[in-house]
Amino acid sequence: MSLDDLIARFDVGDPAFIADPYPALAAIREATPVFRNPATGQWTLTRFSDVQETLRDRRLGRAYTHRYTHAELGRDEPDRRWSSFQQHEQWSLLCLEPPDHTRIRRLVAKVFTPRAVAALRPAIEGFSAELLDGCAGLGDFDLLTDYAMPYSVAVICSMLGVPRADTQLLLEWSHAIVKMYELSTTDEVRIAANTAAAEYIEYTKALIADKRAHPDGLLVSELAAVEDEGDVLTEDEIVSTTMVLLEAGHEATVNTLGNGTRALMLHPAEWQRVVSGDVPAKSAVEEMLRWDAPLQLFERWVLEHDVEIAGQQMQLGDEVAMLFGSAERDPRRFPDADRFDVGRNDAAHIGFGGGIHFCVGAPLARQELEVSLAGLATRFPGLSLASEPEYQPNFVIRGLTALRLTT
Repeated sequence: MSLDDLIARFDVGDPAFIADPYPALAAIREATPVFRNPATGQWTLTRFSDVQETLRDRRLGRAYTHRYTHAELGRDEPDRRWSSFQQHEQWSLLCLEPPDHTRIRRLVAKVFTPRAVAALRPAIEGFSAELLDGCAGLGDFDLLTDYAMPYSVAVICSMLGVPRADTQLLLEWSHAIVKMYELSTTDEVRIAANTAAAEYIEYTKALIADKRAHPDGLLVSELAAVEDEGDVLTEDEIVSTTMVLLEAGHEATVNTLGNGTRALMLHPAEWQRVVSGDVPAKSAVEEMLRWDAPLQLFERWVLEHDVEIAGQQMQLGDEVAMLFGSAERDPRRFPDADRFDVGRNDAAHIGFGGGIHFCVGAPLARQELEVSLAGLATRFPGLSLASEPEYQPNFVIRGLTALRLTT
């Protein structure tokens, strides 16, 4: 099969590819470390070492407007119809480059500390126990809607200081907004995302004002008060920071639990290694993150002339897409990479990105996942699939429509 034929298999609109992209990704990865996606024009990286190096390569960035105009790179101006969406991510740590990224991350890190994350563990365990109690009475339950979604958003709202009564609002906003990060979107999706972003901005600005008037020591209150070397966070910066914690934290936790628990159910011997305690939940979580990645693609821009990656010469303004799901199955990095092995205990994957954009919420996500997996293994040792799950018709953010389990 020619390389063009292999690349044609990378079809994010094909339900069969979405159901199991890994055979096609493996074939392309073994044929070439990099290819030009004819649908997007992006240079697309397939192998772990190239992806890992590119995440850290400061000749590339998540944005380019700190150095160039859109016209200088031959790009269109942003479509003002989606201005609220653009506003909500304007100061997101995932979208910024130094010096703004350095300043905002330094301020966030003063508040979102390892000690603060560790202090959340009793609340996390409480939310998990409460929801698992509810699942225990159902016989069959959907791990996503009955547990993972309300659990993840409850943790985030508790951390931010958002009333638990508002968790459904945040859940709906997050689901609408993240669809904008797919490789192709419709105007219907864009309208919904833009509306959700506008509503979130209005909600969060009111929340910030309330926290300034009535500080409670929780994250939004602390972000509103944090100061370092004369720097403070603006209202817009706090909005973007809380939104990225909600979107990235919620979607990653839910989809890792869904994809990873599906993997465990398809590998009952591996599930029993967790149930028996032979493999701690903390270790198994790393394999869940690697084997069926909740984030399949991450993009960066070439910011300098004559950059070479994976043997391919690239030009200023080129966009590079890194295939996380392919890289995480690269046998050059992970022995027997297609095997799901909960005892692999390899935390040096790229599930949380790398370089200056390494996920600020990684310790919290790992803690949420560990508590959840340990709770499932303790309460439901005989857990099994009640029906065959299906994946959402998305590629970049990979997750199931449901995961029905029998206790």
